Amino acid sequence: MRSVSSSCRALLFAAVVAMPVSAHAQLTENFDSFASLAGNGWVFQNNSSPIGPSSWFQGNNGVFPAFNGASDSYAAVNFLSATEGAGDISNWMLTPLQTLTNGSVFSFYTRGNAQGFADRLELRMSTSGLSTFVGATATSVGDFTTVLTTVNSTLNPNGYPADWTQFTATVSGLGAPTTGRFAFRYFVPDVSINGDYIGIDAVNYRTTTSVVPEPSSMLLVGAGMFGLAVIRRRRRV
Repeated sequence: MRSVSSSCRALLFAAVVAMPVSAHAQLTENFDSFASLAGNGWVFQNNSSPIGPSSWFQGNNGVFPAFNGASDSYAAVNFLSATEGAGDISNWMLTPLQTLTNGSVFSFYTRGNAQGFADRLELRMSTSGLSTFVGATATSVGDFTTVLTTVNSTLNPNGYPADWTQFTATVSGLGAPTTGRFAFRYFVPDVSINGDYIGIDAVNYRTTTSVVPEPSSMLLVGAGMFGLAVIRRRRRV
């Protein structure tokens, strides 16, 4: 009888620890109304040097249409982030605060204008709580020391996608769930030869959590294990 009880306990434990993992959309942004972003927790800072007349803005459907939704419903940024004909671009767009957990996935779509001027975009992450500090120079990164992915890292003049392309990054290396932000950094040196226009659309952040069983489910599992023990005992008898 003792061996049957031990087997039941083992099966019950396996049933509990094997509970499924679910994904929850914590952030979805299609940039339908760029003007509302700041009020929804998005943060913008242009550290380009010398700083130009433009920051992030509502997409221009005359350049290209959005990935989804209305034709201008995407976030855009261009070479006018720095002074035209000179300077280096470092223009930031930070998401609202998020709960960061290992295994969570951040994704977005982006494309350029295919005009032969090199564009580059970094996706960075900060685990420093409020996480609004990006420094004050074109080379500083502040709290955002983790690079999750880079689009056209080598500044190939034709290396930025000319069509809407999805990029994904998985959060890892955290000791425990924490609070922080993701950041898009339009990062282009020497706008006399680099920099044109890019768009970002369909931003999505999905956190992963284990599903905790309801008490009724646990009772059903326990009842099933008990029934299995009785059957085994009868077979032995």
